[in-house]
Amino acid sequence: MAPKKAKKRQQQGEGGSSNVFSMFEQSQIQEYKEAFTIIDQNRDGIISKDDLRDVLATMGQLNVKNEELEAMVKEASGPINFTVFLTMFGEKLKGADPEDVIVSAFKVLDPEATGFIKKEFLEELLTTQCDRFTAEEMTNLWAAFPPDVAGNVDYKNICYVITHGEEKEDE
Repeated sequence: MAPKKAKKRQQQGEGGSSNVFSMFEQSQIQEYKEAFTIIDQNRDGIISKDDLRDVLATMGQLNVKNEELEAMVKEASGPINFTVFLTMFGEKLKGADPEDVIVSAFKVLDPEATGFIKKEFLEELLTTQCDRFTAEEMTNLWAAFPPDVAGNVDYKNICYVITHGEEKEDE
């Protein structure tokens, strides 16, 4: 049933519901709330430059320029409370391609329609073409989507997570 929900959300995102909370499942809202709470370091209900600086420092990014922090905060139309934070994520996700479009792009790399791509092949493409992945990004990709014992990567699962934000449940 997830694809129907995704289509419904896309239609709403085209100017339908004005309630940002209707764009997400309850579990997603809870995850965003937890992320917001982590970022809101001073617990005042608003994400500020200082909050961003502090949370980035906890992740090891100590020399973030003031201009970069200002640019992040200016992405919002005003103070970043939880509703604005959620709206910002909704706007970013609204720009993602539909799942079937992303799957079709991967299918070009899978001429036998197995639903899998060899890890080595995908890694070579991602590290040598266009917006090249760094070694760290590849490590993160394989941590999130480990290949099977034969070295195959399930690209349909990757596409699902890109468009839905969580792994498919095996039915």
